[in-house]
Amino acid sequence: MTSSSATLSSSSFSSTSALSSSKFRFKFPSFSRTSSLSSRAKPFTASSSTTTHNISGEIRHCSLSRRRGLAFTATLPFLLPLHEFVDSVAAKAVESGSGQSEYLRIKEEIIKVVTKGKAAGVLRLVFHDAGTYEMDENSGGMNGSIVYELERPENVGLKKSLKVLEKAKKEIEAIQSVSWADMIAVGGAEAVSICGGPKIPVTLGRLDSGEPDPEGKMPEESLDASGLKQCFRRKGFSTQELVALSGAHTLGSKGFGSPVAFDNSYFKILLEKPWNSSAGMTSMIGLPSDRAIVEDDECLRWITKYADDQNMFFEDFKNAYMKLVNCGAKWKSKHSLHVLSPSLHVLSP
Repeated sequence: MTSSSATLSSSSFSSTSALSSSKFRFKFPSFSRTSSLSSRAKPFTASSSTTTHNISGEIRHCSLSRRRGLAFTATLPFLLPLHEFVDSVAAKAVESGSGQSEYLRIKEEIIKVVTKGKAAGVLRLVFHDAGTYEMDENSGGMNGSIVYELERPENVGLKKSLKVLEKAKKEIEAIQSVSWADMIAVGGAEAVSICGGPKIPVTLGRLDSGEPDPEGKMPEESLDASGLKQCFRRKGFSTQELVALSGAHTLGSKGFGSPVAFDNSYFKILLEKPWNSSAGMTSMIGLPSDRAIVEDDECLRWITKYADDQNMFFEDFKNAYMKLVNCGAKWKSKHSLHVLSPSLHVLSP
């Protein structure tokens, strides 16, 4: 699933554009674990200083919860027992006006730099940062490590998208510190919204990693549907979530409707299978992974549902996205977490 559009695998997690011959050389602020960095890992950094944090606590999971009529969603991850994920949400819920203002500031600066034309690349950053997650190994995930991984083949083209967010990050850090993981998570959500997709709530408080994630953890575009489903299960995602997240291909240059409109065109075009046509460029529509899932009966059931019901797709994509940006994340202490709904209300415990 490798594409310039947002995706969830190295098919979903990479771009077909060529890497610039001139290599960026950035210096990243020191971290306690940077001694383990490989000499090939060249970190990207915002030009302003970035505050690092000691991990005082880890909150790895969020879930769907509704309190006092306000919906905060951070989908049930990876088979947590009910009481654990309810307690996790309660631990993260804080009443703080500053939380609202921080989120608003981040969102405001992101909107200034992320246009519809840049949205696909910014959304793709989310999948490439979070997509290294492995549930059994408890490694990878949404931790900002993408800044160390830009030279990897699957990340070709992402320097440009990261520099888009760097502009916003620099402005934000003149007032408050913000991790790359939070920037990317909020950036992807705003990219979807800007292009007409669902409004997605994002939890603030992720810590950045000081080293790259392990290599070879993202699905390859050559996998058949069975291989894709197995790969996503290792990351804690169901077949339904795999299909919903694949709908991110509706943005970008793979031929699924308008490249700047987030809608359900991806699923409608999958059902048409235009690559089977003898007409010219139709063979270039989609990736091998896209063509694989439409031939799988279980995937096809969800593809058909989403093609018929865009609202259902939006809701399922929103929930899967929130799960994606929380998987593998390490968090600040619960007292500094801000849990926000799309309308920016802070959830009461």
